[in-house]
Amino acid sequence: MLTVYGRRTSANVMKPLWLAEEIELPYRQVDVGGPFGGTDQADYLRKNPNGLIPTIDDDGFVLWESNAITRYLAREYGHGVLWPTDAKALALADQWMDWTLSTVLPLMTPIFWGLVRTAAEDRDYPLIERSIRQGLRVWKLLDDHLGEHRHVAGETFTMGDIPLGPQAHRWFHLVPDRPDMPHLEAWYHRLTERPAFRKVCMTDIV
Repeated sequence: MLTVYGRRTSANVMKPLWLAEEIELPYRQVDVGGPFGGTDQADYLRKNPNGLIPTIDDDGFVLWESNAITRYLAREYGHGVLWPTDAKALALADQWMDWTLSTVLPLMTPIFWGLVRTAAEDRDYPLIERSIRQGLRVWKLLDDHLGEHRHVAGETFTMGDIPLGPQAHRWFHLVPDRPDMPHLEAWYHRLTERPAFRKVCMTDIV
């Protein structure tokens, strides 16, 4: 059976959990990281020398890095569903997954850590505001793309949507004062209609 190591409140851990729920892949989840600790223990470091989450153990096959895990699980267990068989759709899914890491995460991290993990008196408000302004530009880019597609890789939900979903959930809840982005909002609403997304990603932001 697939084992996912990591706490459920981590956006990176949400990726394999959401994917597994989408395709009804049996798994067990072990709380590691954050208040649970364990990432500095020798047994865990043998699995993931970075000491980060998530890590998976799929019947003896150990893998870390959340996007790599997402790709592996999609190809191994969701081929033709979450892993597109069309080369162009697959390339688009890859593109948006990489864009999430290179472009979305660097702006969302200061917003999340500043507004959620930092006491009000210690917050770097100029950094948070700069990140929000950057986010208005970055999320507008995706909004424009979604004006022509129901999902990031085309008309069908794929692995490409998975890394973006938890970040969009945080954006909509942490930045209430923002201009309308109707296509992004419609896409996010479609995600919220998916039982797997509701179960895994629509949790308290902590």
